[in-house]
Amino acid sequence: MLLLVSDENFNNDIVRGLLRRNPDLDILRVQDVGLRGEEDPVILEWAAREGRVLLTHDAATMTYFAYERVRAGKSMPGVIEVPDDLPLGTAIEDIMLIAEFGDKDELEGRLIYLPL
Repeated sequence: MLLLVSDENFNNDIVRGLLRRNPDLDILRVQDVGLRGEEDPVILEWAAREGRVLLTHDAATMTYFAYERVRAGKSMPGVIEVPDDLPLGTAIEDIMLIAEFGDKDELEGRLIYLPL
């Protein structure tokens, strides 16, 4: 199972729904690991060090910095971009599919845009 981290402004209802579906899911929130208010490159660097795929609603700046990491040859375990207006159930279902069946090596350097 993949390790996940949610961006600071990520919908906590999705995080709670994921944990209800699978209480063993290894998901952290950036604000719970001391990264509240940090810039996107800092969060991506932390996620890379920890081997965690980032969940975000930020299709503008976070995805830009993720692609920058890839272009620079830096590790980027993956980003899952979830539109703000995606129905909660769809977001949870798609993220669970990726988390449970996704391969860490397959996601390296990739951005996945939901819905699947």
